Amino acid sequence: MMLEINKAISLLYHKLELWVRHLILMLPNLVIALMVLVFTFVAARIIQKTTEKVLPRFSHSVALNNLVASVVYTAAILIGIFFVLSILQLDKTVTSLLAGVGIIGLALGLAFQDIATNFISGVIIAVRKPFGVGDVVESNDYFGTIERINLRTIDIRRVTGELVKVPNRKVFENVMVIYTHYGIRRVDVKGAVSYGEDLERVQQIVKAAVVNIRGMVEHKDVEVVYEEFGESSVNFLVRFWIHYSRQFDYVSARSEAIIKIKKCFDEHNIQIPYPMRKLDFAGKSSERLPEQLQILKEDNPENGQGS
Repeated sequence: MMLEINKAISLLYHKLELWVRHLILMLPNLVIALMVLVFTFVAARIIQKTTEKVLPRFSHSVALNNLVASVVYTAAILIGIFFVLSILQLDKTVTSLLAGVGIIGLALGLAFQDIATNFISGVIIAVRKPFGVGDVVESNDYFGTIERINLRTIDIRRVTGELVKVPNRKVFENVMVIYTHYGIRRVDVKGAVSYGEDLERVQQIVKAAVVNIRGMVEHKDVEVVYEEFGESSVNFLVRFWIHYSRQFDYVSARSEAIIKIKKCFDEHNIQIPYPMRKLDFAGKSSERLPEQLQILKEDNPENGQGS
């Protein structure tokens, strides 16, 4: 029993002695590795700060700038760690880490494919900048003003007040209408006049009425065109352009145009006809019409007396 204990103690002593010798041999490498590790963190922080200062010259997207700075910082740390492991002669560990990172990256890419797609789409949108905060847009059947552009979603505030978060992937893949891209927008106002009116006179009166509307683009003429013969009227369309930066500009200009046209019609006695319907009793059923009316009067004597 004592012999086995002595063998075990002796084996442990030899192991400890080998470890101590190995530690002494590796001591210079440990010191160098520690110095490299400290230098890595300091250098990574300096690189990150420099990147944060330089990027705004090329990109105005805060989210994209922060992302790039974080990626640069992380990459610098990983490079430093790989150097430290190489100094400590742990090359196999480096190879295993690289293989593990690749496998984990592949697994995460498959598991979070939609998130990755939205993220990549957000990066492309941030780089290309096809639109910006404050633009009035319509995307995926949502109309409103862009409030925030993230790396995952586009926040659109609808005209009725709701906030809609549209995934970047859908914005990137589908059609988007940017109403404020050129800063102007055409306003269309529909109207109608009686068949008895002089259409050329009405056209000139409407053109003269639609002037000095708030925000109107002066170098673009007002257009008044007739569209169709309606059931009880001749229908026309008034078109003019306004400076556009928000939806209220459009709504306000259209309302003001309607008021001006109505006032002008009242001043010149131009009639806006009501819809009319013609009832034809020339068929065979008209022969029994008096009998039907008499039956209704007998069933409702109060209504008959009142009439």
